[in-house]
Amino acid sequence: MTAQPGATSAWIRRFHPAPDAATRLVCLPHAGGAASYYFPVSRALAPDIDVLAIQYPGRQDRRNEPCLDDVRELADALATELKPWTGKPVTVFGHSLGATLGFELASRLQSDGVELLGLFASGRRAPSRHRENESVHLSSDASLISTLKKMSGTESQFLDDDEVLQMILPAIRGDYKAAETYRYRQGPPLECPITVLTGDADTEVTMDEARAWSEHTTGAFDLRVFIGGHFYLNDHAPAVIARIAKQVADR
Repeated sequence: MTAQPGATSAWIRRFHPAPDAATRLVCLPHAGGAASYYFPVSRALAPDIDVLAIQYPGRQDRRNEPCLDDVRELADALATELKPWTGKPVTVFGHSLGATLGFELASRLQSDGVELLGLFASGRRAPSRHRENESVHLSSDASLISTLKKMSGTESQFLDDDEVLQMILPAIRGDYKAAETYRYRQGPPLECPITVLTGDADTEVTMDEARAWSEHTTGAFDLRVFIGGHFYLNDHAPAVIARIAKQVADR
């Protein structure tokens, strides 16, 4: 039997429970990321929004579980885990891999009749825009670590700690495989608004690839560009959080 609201599963971290909030925000981490990345978001939005930060398998307290290295498998599993939490309107936020996963998750929630207030897609090209020859997940450990350092998404001290690296590299590699092997399948567009957030120096997303998200919704579309690279949101967290809060408030 699936757990009822009030109890969390291995997938869900509810750092600041807000049972009286009118809506919920589902936060999906980047490749190699964890639910704890969204602790500041949860703290800032509670008690007005009930934040559910997602913990993928294969990391931190789930490090002994096998990674899921397929976006659709992740979305299927998450849609099932979130069913007890969809009695209130839901907003989905995802960064990088989390944005692609967010789209697939939102599609499943929409099919299940969940009231979706919006999808925030951060630091990721539109699902229908594919780049050839992406193979970070097939690279050597040294090359993978070099990529992570360039992206500035993982604390550098972890990347210099061999013991920690042995624990986190399998999850990172699995996440990159999920992101790089994902291929969009034609289906009904979302009906909720899509807000795209990107850094002006992010080499992972061109402006054309960011604007292409508009093709995936019949609802409103908005594109916000921030100064910074792939992890622009580390420097602009207050503005991003304020944008989420405003959209939810304006529903």
